[in-house]
Amino acid sequence: MKLAPLLAALILPASATNVVFIMADDLGYMDVGFNNPESFYETPNLNGMAAESVRFTAGYAACPVCSPTRSSILTGQYPARTRNTDYFGAPNGFAEIPANYNPLEDGKFARHSNRPVRPAPYLNRLADAHTTLAEALKAKGYATMHAGKWHLGPKGSWPTDHGFDVNAGGTEGGGPYGGGKYFSPYKNPNLPDGPKGEHLPDRLATEVDKFITANKDKPFFVYLPFYSVHTPLMGREDLVEKYKRKKEKLELKAEFASEPPRENRTVQEHAVYAAMVEAMDEAVGKVLKSLETNGVAEDTLVFFFSDNGGLSTSEGSPTSNLPYRAGKGWMYEGGILEPLIVRWPKGFRGGVVCNAPVISTDFYPTILDACGIDPLPEQHKDGVSFLHLLKNPESDHDPRPLFWHYPHWGNQGGIPSAAVRDGDWKLIDFYWGKGMELYNLAADPGEKRNLAEEQPDRVRELKAKLDALRKDTDALLPSKNPEAKPDFKKW
Repeated sequence: MKLAPLLAALILPASATNVVFIMADDLGYMDVGFNNPESFYETPNLNGMAAESVRFTAGYAACPVCSPTRSSILTGQYPARTRNTDYFGAPNGFAEIPANYNPLEDGKFARHSNRPVRPAPYLNRLADAHTTLAEALKAKGYATMHAGKWHLGPKGSWPTDHGFDVNAGGTEGGGPYGGGKYFSPYKNPNLPDGPKGEHLPDRLATEVDKFITANKDKPFFVYLPFYSVHTPLMGREDLVEKYKRKKEKLELKAEFASEPPRENRTVQEHAVYAAMVEAMDEAVGKVLKSLETNGVAEDTLVFFFSDNGGLSTSEGSPTSNLPYRAGKGWMYEGGILEPLIVRWPKGFRGGVVCNAPVISTDFYPTILDACGIDPLPEQHKDGVSFLHLLKNPESDHDPRPLFWHYPHWGNQGGIPSAAVRDGDWKLIDFYWGKGMELYNLAADPGEKRNLAEEQPDRVRELKAKLDALRKDTDALLPSKNPEAKPDFKKW
């Protein structure tokens, strides 16, 4: 249900603060210096921000691919509940899932005709019924801006249809695929072209700087989900050359290991990807400088996050997530564990680490909590505020299990699956081929030793919790395919 914009300026909470939520696309946990001092990529601005932030070692995306995580951030709900379980544009997406849906009669399944299970259907837009994070803040007098990648529906379901006053560059596309792509002319209907050769991440930061300057005297919410570092892989020439020289000096070479049905990159050495990471970091620095210049840094809550793990098994496989297993599109830690830092100079002490697991559904209630806005029970069915962890990283946190549901064949090699993390234990339930896998993440963060056969009681306990979460969210499941090839091994 949409919030009515009734006299918003008169109901501004006394503790109103600004919010800037910055999100990278396809950036892995180990791609940033604040998590990995040995990273091949250089992120000085993010490292500086981390020194003033609470850094989370167990910050999770709600899905190993992009659109579902984005939905979870703006709704505070699991993708299984919102039905936004796959990236928008994938096969089998519907504006409204038919009540009598029959996967065997669906003409969209040519791509899946030989596979053992057919994926569940999904909603390919953010439903209007949600009160998004932007709408909740706008109703309290906040100026709201989206800058960058949207990927939550076609025209009619763009940022300005979901509570954002300004939309700089957000469309249905999952990457900057028009015109010069990462360089102007962009041919983006929501971002006028700049001078030829202008770089997209810098342009987005410039748009955010303009918005902050124009709204510094009232509370604002900026949502800045960069297109970087999503494909197409292309970087500024000066930075590409810099990393080619660095690679040569360090004598690095590409290396891969088997992760059936794919090969998984095990060494960070991709010069173009490194250039993309550094350019994004520069853009983050520009936004942080704008907050300082405009005198609002002290009372601005800033998040940095990524929407899924680093791309390591497909489309050029530009990065390595080691020691974490696999990457984008997979239910292993490499696909869902994200870099997460949160800074608020006026609100809490920075330069500290929090090991409590949190997930992207939690951002929405946390932001409202920090801004002195009452929670929305009808909206926050899954997210839980972790403001207390920001103020005291060692305090107790809700011990609820965390939940993932990806009933689709991933472009990167991942198999339809669901997972649950409870404490240090993680159970993955593959909907085809691999059965159950159980890992102790404290002892085995790389998920190398499957303990399912050794600990059947724990498997049953976690399976019961996973089943309960699937039931509570009314999760749609894959279906058996009677037309599958009996010798199917790869897709």
